Amino acid sequence: MHVPIKTALSFALAAALQAIAPSYAAQAEVPAASAAAVQPGDDFFSYANADWLKATQIPADRGSWSAMAQLAEETNQRIIKLIEAVPGDQHAGAEAQKVSDYYRAFMDEATIDAKGIEPMQPALKKIAAIKDKTELTRALAATVRADVDPLNATEFHTENIFGLWVAQGLNDPKRNMPYLLQGGLGLPDRVYYLEDNERMHKLRTAYQAHIAAMFKLAGYSDPETRAARVYELERKLALTHASREDSADVLKANNTWSAADFAKKAPGMDWKLFFHTAGLGKQQQFMLWHPSAVVGVAALLKECSLDAWKDFLAFHTINTNAGHLPQAFTEQSFDFYGRTLGGAPQMPVRWKRALDAVNGGMPDAVGKMYVAKYFPPESKAKLQQMVANIVRAFHGRIDRLDWMAPETRKEAHAKLDALYVGVGYTDKFTSYAHLAVKADDAYGNAERASKLHYAQQLAKLHQPVDSKEWCMPPQLVNAVNMPMQNALNFPAAILQPPFFDPKGPDALNYGAIGAIIGHEISHSFDDSGSQFDSKGRLRDWWTPADAAHFKTASNALVAQYSGYKPFADLAINGQLTLSENLSDLAGLAASYDAFKAANPQGSDRDFFMGYAQSWRSQAREPSLRRQVMTDGHAPAKWRTYTVRNLDAWYKAFNVQPGQQLYLAPQERVRVW
Repeated sequence: MHVPIKTALSFALAAALQAIAPSYAAQAEVPAASAAAVQPGDDFFSYANADWLKATQIPADRGSWSAMAQLAEETNQRIIKLIEAVPGDQHAGAEAQKVSDYYRAFMDEATIDAKGIEPMQPALKKIAAIKDKTELTRALAATVRADVDPLNATEFHTENIFGLWVAQGLNDPKRNMPYLLQGGLGLPDRVYYLEDNERMHKLRTAYQAHIAAMFKLAGYSDPETRAARVYELERKLALTHASREDSADVLKANNTWSAADFAKKAPGMDWKLFFHTAGLGKQQQFMLWHPSAVVGVAALLKECSLDAWKDFLAFHTINTNAGHLPQAFTEQSFDFYGRTLGGAPQMPVRWKRALDAVNGGMPDAVGKMYVAKYFPPESKAKLQQMVANIVRAFHGRIDRLDWMAPETRKEAHAKLDALYVGVGYTDKFTSYAHLAVKADDAYGNAERASKLHYAQQLAKLHQPVDSKEWCMPPQLVNAVNMPMQNALNFPAAILQPPFFDPKGPDALNYGAIGAIIGHEISHSFDDSGSQFDSKGRLRDWWTPADAAHFKTASNALVAQYSGYKPFADLAINGQLTLSENLSDLAGLAASYDAFKAANPQGSDRDFFMGYAQSWRSQAREPSLRRQVMTDGHAPAKWRTYTVRNLDAWYKAFNVQPGQQLYLAPQERVRVW
């Protein structure tokens, strides 16, 4: 889920929407009477979370705050204590010492400020020395990093010209392939460059001012002219980019090009030189997630001036490394990305940024320290039992589908039977034996860690596919479905209150972590995951009639979510959020079935309250607008509203016609 640790947003419990909660049991016992001003049938989110919403303010260093930040915050506090204890621990190993040195280097602000931009000068001098398009090609290729993950993390954004993802082939699950994704934008998405309204015009003006400010801090002459060139080049790149909706369509990403195809299909770039420089010179086949961007980059290499490209490379070198540079760079970066784009008035304190840095550079090393101290075996055993119960419930729901043909049903069962569920942490932690870490070199540590990660990902191209490979470190509060591997990851950090208590009541556990488990299982059967078979191959295993029924039901959910308007001028994109909405609906239904099978007398009200309270959140307007425009997940409040499609919710809260969330039985969306 990583740059630093790119939060895997398959389940979207992420850094963008972090959480708060004392004990889960206390929160789940909020009585409906405390929400007398709103009825559950009118706004179930506000009803279930009334006390929390009234008492909670978004921290000054956040653009949002949700049912997870306190858990993430508590987890981070534990990790910091572990890291800070390393220097005095005679039994700490070499890897733990590297974690400590990495952290201490970032915390040493005085040394970072004293060095100024000296650590970055070699990179900037190389860019300044570029004399022709051949050298430019080498420079662009040298920026490629493995910093995207379109399927597991729904992470499409990179400031590098392309992002690389190494994973098994869509059509050949036995072989790892290099996937190329579009990149090069400093703003979150193409829509920020192309949408014509006053709000976007102001953001674009602010972004150009930010580019100029970064150039000025780095000592460049004529920063405004350079900023204009960079912005215009990015605008042209944005015109070649796929939309966020198209990026989420795996069928549109299934483009295999041979190494020889690039010169024919994307003229203007010396692709042989490019791939050789990027460490991909021996690859004969590539998967292009965004072919239009590949064609576009090659054309723009020829069209745009060398000065524009050199300014582009220089700016993004500065911009992506701002956190490891003197405070003035960090403050300028936060002023634009944190305040202007995210709405957060205050920068996070340094220890939080230092932990982000070490999590980004050495995620598995930090994770090993965390699970050794804080992951009890009983949590793993209890969760594995819950997973088995929910998988069983999903099998039952498949058997009860009256619209599904026997051959489709057989394949659906096969997917569930082959599902790998990773709980807590991976069995194969990443090695950092070859990572040089220095306690006085924050910039160099980050640079070396990024290069090591890239080299390790390139090495996978010559290794067999590992179907049990994790894409998340254990200290991340999140969960994920990996459709090509037909696998789930539930990191250790999410397996604690408020989401999971091995000694807690079934109603709360199934309403919170159970719904998450069900959600991730259901991703195997959403509009994207359903296109993969039990072996992870992109294959149509549906009968035409079944596919038509699924599409009809999916369209109803698209319409339902497209009807929600967080702002008067901005509605949720039901198509963009379809995969997550399908998984929310099917996952909650399957978890409810498993809950009733495990505890027939358990409280339905507590189950649904547990679900809604796990989504408690608040967001500042810029942050919420950004999520609505670019995220494949609906904001938390509207995700909670999936309950209106479950019959049991109506009975539990006596929801009646005329209330805002009421749907007549025939209007309730039923898929799985």
